Amino acid sequence: MNMEFTSLGNSGIQISKLALGTMTFGEQTSMQEGHQQIEYAHDKGINFMDTAEMYSVPGRKETQGSTEKIIGNWFSKNPSKRKDWVIATKATGPSPLFTYISEDLRFTPSRLTTALEGSLSRLQTDYIDVYQLHWPERKTNCFGILGYDLHDAEWSDNFETVIETLNDFIKQGKIRHWGLSNETPWAIMRCREIANARHWNGPISIQNPYNLLNRTFEIGLAEMAIRENIALLAYSPLAFGLLTGKYHKGLDKASDRINQFSRLSRYNGERSKIATAAYLQLAEENQLSLTQLALAFVKSRPFVTSTILGASTLDQLKVNIEAAEYAISPDIIEKINAIHHLNPNPAP
Repeated sequence: MNMEFTSLGNSGIQISKLALGTMTFGEQTSMQEGHQQIEYAHDKGINFMDTAEMYSVPGRKETQGSTEKIIGNWFSKNPSKRKDWVIATKATGPSPLFTYISEDLRFTPSRLTTALEGSLSRLQTDYIDVYQLHWPERKTNCFGILGYDLHDAEWSDNFETVIETLNDFIKQGKIRHWGLSNETPWAIMRCREIANARHWNGPISIQNPYNLLNRTFEIGLAEMAIRENIALLAYSPLAFGLLTGKYHKGLDKASDRINQFSRLSRYNGERSKIATAAYLQLAEENQLSLTQLALAFVKSRPFVTSTILGASTLDQLKVNIEAAEYAISPDIIEKINAIHHLNPNPAP
């Protein structure tokens, strides 16, 4: 295939329209298998790889940092190929689930410094291309919460300190750019406002979920991404594998993500299953796999910069990359929208 490339926001960096997601590395995917995925993606022209401090998923003390270590091990064996990759990682945000990483997970200068140094060490690299804040420090609508109805009055707006810290990292050469993740339109504009006023580097990207079952990015954030030149790095395009159709066809295994990790319930609701059945029928009526339909839809959206493919196995990655070559027609998009209208965003 001929890999397509596009601009990563206003960074001047060109990244592939498909990205290698790595959150299974160290849990469902062994080091050897992870290295095989990296090498295969590289051979196919993918140059963008995403990871995080807390990975692998689901996050737990025993595997925290394992994904970055697997990537770092590959770079230690292939040091000349570091320049071929645009690497993005993330600093863990506040959550009672991750106090084993740090008792205080607020985005303070000391906490961000510790997180960054840890990622640099595990990745065995001198710099990170895009350093992201994994989720908001404040309580807001993300991770299944749709709508803003509980104001977090306990949180004090510290974006200026956070942005100054990230810009210090840029000056030190430890990161090239920074971005947001699981965020809202307000956060983008607040960060842009502060960065512009202080002549600092603002966020170049936002990594949020986007797929047939979760199109909430279209409400506010899509226009923001286009008009403010903020790159959407779309994660979960296959909704933890639900949008491959394997669960509906009875081809799933006990080791598959939704079956193995019950706490990852975002795509396990009844409305998601009903919507997926409708998309599967549409795909089959058009001689497509559901994987082709799902990936082609995400890749076709004008506000999507790169689609993050997360596969447990090399075979899955091969299927996903091949499926993403399909170019979706306006007629099929119209039929997708009709299904979406009847059952919108069942997995926000």
